Amino acid sequence: MRLKRKLAALACALSLLTGPVLAAGEGYPDVSAGDWFAPAVQEMTEKGVMTGLADGRFAPYAVVDRATVVTVLWRLAGAPAATVAKPFPDAVDTWYDVAAAWAKGRGIATGYADGTFGGSDAVTREQLAAFLYRYACQMGQPLADGTLGLFSDAGAISGWAKTAVSHAVGAGILQGSDRGTLEPQGSANRAALAVMLQRMLIPAAG
Repeated sequence: MRLKRKLAALACALSLLTGPVLAAGEGYPDVSAGDWFAPAVQEMTEKGVMTGLADGRFAPYAVVDRATVVTVLWRLAGAPAATVAKPFPDAVDTWYDVAAAWAKGRGIATGYADGTFGGSDAVTREQLAAFLYRYACQMGQPLADGTLGLFSDAGAISGWAKTAVSHAVGAGILQGSDRGTLEPQGSANRAALAVMLQRMLIPAAG
């Protein structure tokens, strides 16, 4: 029974996240060369950090969930082995169980008050900033201190997320809209995730 659950979870992973990795020069049918996120999608694909869906699409506007975030960060870290005393109970025997355990062990994912991870829960822009901030702390990346008051909706940032969002703004990872807003409570999509990952890697590459 445990093996059947594992195989079913793997099949789910292949259909939702880990579709075919495209080789350099190939493209997704739903990503055009002129799209603002196209270079980031291409780079994250070539690095093996993000992949398309099982049908070959990238689905740039699909909402990102927590399982996807920890998985791409785990891949970015080199897909290391995970050792944690108590893994998230709702992440055991899932396609992202190793990534979730690694993220918990490194303090990148803390989970909810009841101890669960909530892998299928959608991620807001401030929550994504928090994941990336914790990753930066754990990986020894330089931290930044951006000015949140420049954005008209800075007051909408949750208190627990302000340090992370400030870092993301200061590091150029999270940028405002044409309206001068950060939209911290807005859902993060796959295009935004690819772009923010690319921006996060710029200081390390430089």
